[in-house]
Amino acid sequence: MNSRQQYLDLFRDNRETIDSRSAPALNRMRQRAFESLETNEFPRKGHEGHERTDVNAMFAPDYGLNITRLDIPADIAATWRCDVPNMSTLLGIVVNDSFQPSRNLTERLPDGVVFASLSQTATEHPELVEPFYGSVAPIGSPTVAVNTLFAQDGVIIRIPRGVKMTRPLQLVNIFSAPTPLMAPRRVLIVMEAGAEAQILVCDHSQDNAHAYLASEVVEIVMFPDSRLDYYTIEESSSSTTRHSEIFARQADRSSLMISSSTLTCGQTRNNFSIETDGTDCQTTLAGMAIASGEMRIDNSVSMRHLTPRCKSSQLFKYVADGHASCAFQGRILVDGNAPFTDATQTCRSILASPDARMHAKPQLEIYNDEVICSHGATTGQLDNEALFYMQSRGIPVDEARKMLMQAFMADVIDTVRMEGLRDRLRHLVEKRFDGNESSCADCHGACAERKPTEN
Repeated sequence: MNSRQQYLDLFRDNRETIDSRSAPALNRMRQRAFESLETNEFPRKGHEGHERTDVNAMFAPDYGLNITRLDIPADIAATWRCDVPNMSTLLGIVVNDSFQPSRNLTERLPDGVVFASLSQTATEHPELVEPFYGSVAPIGSPTVAVNTLFAQDGVIIRIPRGVKMTRPLQLVNIFSAPTPLMAPRRVLIVMEAGAEAQILVCDHSQDNAHAYLASEVVEIVMFPDSRLDYYTIEESSSSTTRHSEIFARQADRSSLMISSSTLTCGQTRNNFSIETDGTDCQTTLAGMAIASGEMRIDNSVSMRHLTPRCKSSQLFKYVADGHASCAFQGRILVDGNAPFTDATQTCRSILASPDARMHAKPQLEIYNDEVICSHGATTGQLDNEALFYMQSRGIPVDEARKMLMQAFMADVIDTVRMEGLRDRLRHLVEKRFDGNESSCADCHGACAERKPTEN
């Protein structure tokens, strides 16, 4: 089935309604997105010899869209009773695809900092949105085109020149609906010259009974000397499908760190596409995935070095158990105009059951001789000698397995630079390896009552 046709028909039949409930700056991109989708199909499994995720199949079901902007309530308190990291952050919440600021958020932000509804900001201050919206994410991508067609709201984060945030920003994405639903989530981040910030994004589903699809596009624009740490944690349900794409463009001397943790899900595809547009950039990509049951987790990285003296490092680790299926595709491109590039890529995986599957494809594409580049991928099982040694010291085999898997993830967790998040991630990973796959949908108030810290 060619799933894109249903989106073309839906947009054609509802364009006036979609536009009337959004902002002109977002609406102006829709015609280009429509024309792109008419000529570009979703990738299928085996597409170009490397696709391990059938993106066409991910988007094929008719989930439904909330294009009339009905108010769908969510139990925010239930989210905090579950595993949202509870730290001192400035909080915003997206219920399905609608942004809801926390109480007095605007008053707590430093002067000039924007953490707000994308649609509202584009209406009231179009100059903050129009130069950047759609400037990094390629409209020729069918998944970006679908998101652009139907995104009526979203989130904008803008850190003005020279502002160094002392408190992290936290964005919590919640799925909550009485029917199957697709949420086109859009995030625009603009880091002006010399700006610094840490952002934590948490994904949760409050309902296991309905199928959800998250279509997420994040655009990051980094000006010279800016610094951004961007962390994502997914703890969704087995009925949730997530297709997330992060696109970033770095200017001179900018520093970008992206860390992705997938702990529970149904099917997840994370795409990371980073491009250097200035000299002396620093880029760190780290990810961990814990898959069990029938989960499917796929991470794909495109790191494009187009300018001199830039450095990037990638570290991704997987533990797959049960009948889970995981994939990693990493591509480093070094342009002919990018001498003195230093780029590394590492993917390591453990198959904890005979039925688990891992597919890895690291790739280097180098057009310059003055570079230092390396890549590698390994897939294996738990060390039997280490297991035997631990059992000989009186540690039960299940406990020994858990300890080895926790140790395996330690260096990914250690890349986290946000105060408090490292310890929280260690707790979440330990809980996950204990066999706890609960989500907000399973909580029902049974978890210890927790509330967000001064948000």
